[in-house]
Amino acid sequence: MNRRDFLFQAAVAQRDIRPIRLGFVGVGDRGSYHLDVCLGMDSVEVKAICDTNPQFLHRAKRWIEQAGKPSPALYDRGKTDFLRLCERDDIDLVVTATPWQYHAPVCLAAMRAGKHAATEVPAGLTLDECWDLVETSEKTGKHTVMLEQANYSQEGLMVLNMAQKGVFGEVLHATGGYVHDLRLVKFDPEREPWRLQHSIDRNGNNYPTHPMGPMAWWLDINRGDRFDYLVSMSSKGVMLNDFAARYYGERNPYANVRVAQGDCNTTLLRTVEGKTITLYHDTNTPHPQTAEMRLQGTKGLYAGNIQKLYIEGRSKPEHAWEAADHYKAEFEHPVWKGIDPDKFKTARGHGGGNTTQFMWMRLLDALRRGKEPDQNVYDAVTWSVISPLSERSVAVKSTPIDFPDFTRGKWKNTLPINLA
Repeated sequence: MNRRDFLFQAAVAQRDIRPIRLGFVGVGDRGSYHLDVCLGMDSVEVKAICDTNPQFLHRAKRWIEQAGKPSPALYDRGKTDFLRLCERDDIDLVVTATPWQYHAPVCLAAMRAGKHAATEVPAGLTLDECWDLVETSEKTGKHTVMLEQANYSQEGLMVLNMAQKGVFGEVLHATGGYVHDLRLVKFDPEREPWRLQHSIDRNGNNYPTHPMGPMAWWLDINRGDRFDYLVSMSSKGVMLNDFAARYYGERNPYANVRVAQGDCNTTLLRTVEGKTITLYHDTNTPHPQTAEMRLQGTKGLYAGNIQKLYIEGRSKPEHAWEAADHYKAEFEHPVWKGIDPDKFKTARGHGGGNTTQFMWMRLLDALRRGKEPDQNVYDAVTWSVISPLSERSVAVKSTPIDFPDFTRGKWKNTLPINLA
């Protein structure tokens, strides 16, 4: 081996083990979990943490120290102190898990300061914020990645693998939804006190990304196809007033406040290539959480709510459901093959193959190797902008709303997602 080859291989080895240096903005309910996941991984350093709540801030500091890591710098001078954190020269990635209205500002500040950004969902609340994220990422060459863990479930990636192998034939339609009773969360002053106000002020699909992420990959959105337009419709909203009156009394302010958000929202999207999506949002009505996921093609169907499949000419007996597990041996996605889900753990001992941990493993590996992450800025804004566009449609009696092309035509020549 000559000296040049030796030095190159040594540089590669050094790059592979170089720690990714993180700064966290928001270490409350969800942010503390992301922190716990990252502290359970090798070659991660948390250089700085920012929060307006001293209790959350010092809890996070204690966890970092208990994980055997150097004590982080603390940023607690108010709601915009993330700007000082982003200016540090020892951070590679700024992680955002704040109330929604700060997601885009933190990501923009990080990229402008030469850092990559990763944010909890959604990436942006307005069309202008989404365009700012795209243009800043393109200008700076820095990634903004949305931390959408729903894309990494073993079953969802198996369906992606089957779709890409043509098992479902030509893909025509997908259905998904965030159908999750969150009334207790919305009225909990400790967990996410800001979430309730969005329901009071806004009427549309306020949380589209969990179901949309996997479906966008299944349908090659921004990778050979793109959304053309959407229409959205909401039912009336009565459940939050009812909940407040029953549990806090009829004189409680929330028992009588006007709630804009309809209890059940349905949004329909059509792509340029003629595929359709039905997207549900229902977080106020009483029900267990359900997996409202479906993929329909010319040869068969995946029904996630019952974890069943039907493939014409293959399923036996004919016209009968098969358990999705029957296809795992043949079509489990290569990225999950040979991985023991129980190997994943957080610094504080939680485990069980959590998709969030798998997502972080892939994101940190991509950054360490200088590769583009699985989820890019175009994914982040496309999945997020459904929310303000749906609001616009609801407000004008479900008028069709044109969908922006954030890729500016690059979708035509971009290959489908490849997780190899």
